[in-house]
Order: sequence, then structure tokens, then C-alpha cells
Amino acid sequence: MTESAVLEQARALPERPGVYLMKDVRGQVLYIGKARRLRSRVRSYFGSGRSMERRIHALVEQIVTLDHVVTSNEAEALLLEATLVKRHQPVYNVRLKDDKHYPYLKVDVQEDWPRVTITRRVEQDGARYFGPYASAGSVRRTLDVVKKLFPWRSCTKTITGTDPRPCLDYYIKRCIAPCTAYCTAEEYRAVIDQTLLFLEGRSSDVLRHVEEQMHEAADGLEFERAARLRDQAEAIRRVTERQRMATTNALDADVFALARGDDEACVQVFFVRGTVVADTDSFMLDGAREAPDAGDGEILGAFLAQFYESATYVPRSVLLSQAPADREQLREALRAQRGGAVEIAVPERGELRALVATAEENAREALAMHRVRWLADRDKTAAALSTLQDELDLPERPRRIECYDISTIQGSDTVASMVVFEDGRPRSDQYRRFRIRSVEGQDDFASMREVLTRRFKRLAERLTTEREQDGGEVTESEATDAAEAAPWDTAPGLVVIDGGRGQLGAALDVLRDLGLGDVPACGLAKREEEIYVADLAEPVRLPRTSQAL
Repeated sequence: MTESAVLEQARALPERPGVYLMKDVRGQVLYIGKARRLRSRVRSYFGSGRSMERRIHALVEQIVTLDHVVTSNEAEALLLEATLVKRHQPVYNVRLKDDKHYPYLKVDVQEDWPRVTITRRVEQDGARYFGPYASAGSVRRTLDVVKKLFPWRSCTKTITGTDPRPCLDYYIKRCIAPCTAYCTAEEYRAVIDQTLLFLEGRSSDVLRHVEEQMHEAADGLEFERAARLRDQAEAIRRVTERQRMATTNALDADVFALARGDDEACVQVFFVRGTVVADTDSFMLDGAREAPDAGDGEILGAFLAQFYESATYVPRSVLLSQAPADREQLREALRAQRGGAVEIAVPERGELRALVATAEENAREALAMHRVRWLADRDKTAAALSTLQDELDLPERPRRIECYDISTIQGSDTVASMVVFEDGRPRSDQYRRFRIRSVEGQDDFASMREVLTRRFKRLAERLTTEREQDGGEVTESEATDAAEAAPWDTAPGLVVIDGGRGQLGAALDVLRDLGLGDVPACGLAKREEEIYVADLAEPVRLPRTSQAL
């Protein structure tokens, strides 16, 4: 579709608050934005000034369809945009890195005997959720600390109070054994209430409650219970002493600081409760370079909207390293979510500015460490791809690898799976499953011919047209450059077939028939880890420790 046709769609949009979705020829969402006036905002992408910017031009060239959702106000549009970005993961939006679902801690307070568990889905089910955490490791560390401090049950059994004896957790003081009626429902609920307070960052309140219970137990001559509460209070005190002092005055605040690299950005978060930093985390962001509005304020604003979109707690204050875009809309959205006023501030002096500066330093360190790990992974990947190129005698390092496998479901339906790797990393957004249409019964060779024909037919037609116009062959890199935004029109550097020489032969027949005989292909016999190549009489056997495998 031409740019003028898309512009006609833009002119038809209403001048009302809402969210717009820009889609490509395959219907995939390229970019999601919000606007006070939808028509004016979307039309601005097609003006001469903006379209001269490289990233705007790259986006506009791919737009085929415009969708929109009208909202009541800008704050509602802000939250809807964050929800849709997390759902669709558009390449031109700033988005939380690898955000399938970040982990949370869940306490189902509606149960008679609640537990603390890890979940990746927040539901409107009456449970209490704490998070999001940046990784499974960070949420597990928090769960371990909480479990050591508070003796709630970790088992999944039905609690009747009639078990003959408690499990090991009771004897190591990790559970107060409701299964054997060693505690009352009120005593168990008190443990859960303390756990909730601790997860909210109110460790000083927890310590005060535990010490009060300890003194009550001692006054009532319940010396064993008093000793257990004394040990618990000491453990809580040790944990809180390790938390860094943040301010001299009590705060209820989240502190965010942004650090940027060439292609990515990192946001460091300090959760300040009372006078201490109760917890910290860092979040990597994708799309910092591609986003049409990629200033620091826009990136931080986009992160905050996504972070709080599913957050389970909004503090009284949000302290930032720089002012976010759409500050007033964000404040209004957080106020509605909290049910009370929320301050969004950029401290300029004093201990709050020092706190933000420390968060900024941590953000830069986290970004640097991420880059170190990325460079190490990149070097390993490059070495593995070079090994593959040498061993299989490929003309180029195979940046894009497509793998095909035929399988039968329930003994009747035959399907083919396509898995894609680019620069050694899986591209799950390009994975495909094909239902075999033309083959009766189980015939892996014929099924492979069908799926490869369906996959490569359009690519073959495009390359044939280019060759007729320009003459000569089209290499993998040239084909990739020509179809950068259309994976189905991209020539892979290597096609990997699950199977031996017979399956490979079927694949090569298809590629030759389509005029794609220059596309490298191999067969992988997974049981023996043997790689079959057409020009080699014997299979290639790589060491099992080889990175190329």
C-alpha cells in the first residue's frame, strides 16, 4: 500500500484521545502510540519534517494498516498503550526486554492457610501480588529470605489439622505446622500478615509486632514460643541492618534512574520504604534506538507506564533521574491506581538527589555489565558460526539459520515445524508450524517437499524477478538487505533438515526446482549428531562439546 493510501486512513481517524497501532503487510504491529488527538498525531508521521528522520522513514515505509482505540482521556490512553506494548512487543516501541511475563510473588489471602508462591500472571482474584521482579533469580532470592523469616507452610497439601506428625520444616522452624493443629488459624494468619508487611517494605512495623508478641508470650509464661519469636526478631533485625540507609526521614517512594547505550537502555529501581532501600532491581529495555520518540524523557515515560501497568503497589512518591514524557497523564494514571495522590519529582538537591545519583550510578553499572555479557555471548556465537562455516564449507557465515522437522500428531495429522536463528539467537517470533495438506499417510520426504515449497516459493519469485532485472546471483547478505523487514522474503544462510541423506535430498530437490540451488542446506541426524552435506561423501561429525552444535 502506498504512503498516500495510509495517509487517507490517518485522515479518517477521530480527533479524540486514544491509542493507534501501525501494522505491516503481514498484520504484525510495528508501533503503538498514544495521542490527545489521534488524527493530528498520526498525520504528523507523514509530514516532510518528521519523515526525513531515518527511524521515522523506516517505520512509515512499512505501514500498511492503521488501527485505533478511542479512550476517555489521556491517562487511560497511557495505560492502554503500555498494556498493548507488553502484549504485542512492537519493534519500534521502547519495551521491557524479554517481557513475556515478569515474575511476581503471590499470597492468596483468601485461602484459609495461605502460602507465598511465584507466578508470572497477575489476576483479579483477590490475592496479593508483589513485583514485578526483573528475573527469576531475584524473585527466588526474595522468596528464600521471606521463607527464612516467617514460618508459613510451603506444602500444597489440604490442611485438616489431623496429620499425625509435622514435616521437617516444623523442626527447623520454617513452619508452625497447621497440618497437625500445632497452631491456631489466628496464629497462622498473624504470620501471613507479618509476611505481607515485610513484602510491602514495612520491616520496622514487622519487627515491632514480633517483639510485642515475644513480650506477651514471655509474660504468659510461654517461654518456648517467646524464644522462637526472639530468634525471628533477631533474624529480621539482621536482614534490615543489611538494607542501606536511604534518608533520615521516612519515605514511601520508588526511585528510577535511566542509563543509555547505543542500542539499549537500563532503568535502575530502588524501593525505599521507611528510611532504607528495601529492595533494588534493574530492567533492560529494547527499542531505545528504533523508537520514533527516543529521548530520555520518552524512554523513561514508556518504561514507567509499562512498569506500573501491572504493578501491585504504587507508592506515595516516584523519584526520577529526569522528567518523563506525559508527566501529568502518568501522575493521573498512578493516582487512579493508588487511590490517592502520587508525587512525581526530579530531586535537584539534598539527600533525595544523592539517592537518585546513586541509582544513576547503579544503572550505568548494570548497563555496562549487560554489555560485557553480551560481548562475551557475541564472541562465542561468532566463533560457533565460523566453525559451522568452515566445517560445512559454506560461502558465508550463516547469520540466519532455518531448521525444519516433520512430526505426526496422534498418529494421523502430519505437521512441520520451522525454527529460526539469527546471529545464533532464536527468533521465536518467526517460528512457524505448517499443517501438511497434500500428503496422504506418513511420508516424511513428500511432507518436507511440501513445506519447503510453501516456505520458499515467494522468495524464489522475488529473486527471479531481481535476477531478470539486474542479472547475476543474489547472495544471502544481499537478499537479507533487500528484505530486511520481511523474514519470509529473506534467503537463509543455512537450511537444516531433521534427518539424514534421504531427507536432505528431498530438500535439495525443492531448492533446485525453485532456482534456489545456491542456498546451503544440510541434514542433521540428531541421534548420532551427524551432519550430512550434499558435496561430502561422509557425514561431518563435530565434537559434542562444539559450540557449533
